[in-house]
Amino acid sequence: MIKLMLSMFLLITFTQAKEYKVVFDCSSDNAYYTKTRMWLIGKTMDMIEKKGDKAIVVLTLHGGCVPMVSTSYQESVPDEDVENIKKAQQYLIDLSKKKGVKVIACAMSLNANAIEKKEVLPFITISDNSFIDTIGYQNDGYALMSFK
Repeated sequence: MIKLMLSMFLLITFTQAKEYKVVFDCSSDNAYYTKTRMWLIGKTMDMIEKKGDKAIVVLTLHGGCVPMVSTSYQESVPDEDVENIKKAQQYLIDLSKKKGVKVIACAMSLNANAIEKKEVLPFITISDNSFIDTIGYQNDGYALMSFK
């Protein structure tokens, strides 16, 4: 009986899913690069989940990365960036709705990019300072991945 209980304990211990906690921090003003990183976050989550593990993901946005949270980004980005921002925004929406990614935009960066809070997509959390959020997540054991 003890062998059976020990075997069950070891089986449960070794078959439990890993938990991957990560905060992706994006400040890039390169629309193409930002688009590819949003795709990569989704792909990475898919790969983690395919292994039977769990991904807990937060995305903090500041600097040149915030235009994609705006419902009127066409007015604030150069014409040549509109298609990339459009696609990045679609990836962002999918990450939030389908994957449960928490998205945080920095209020200071919204102001610097002339984006009003009423123009921000409804699922975006607006933070006074996303650096503070990023530090907090790191202190809570989240790995930091930066997109600059």
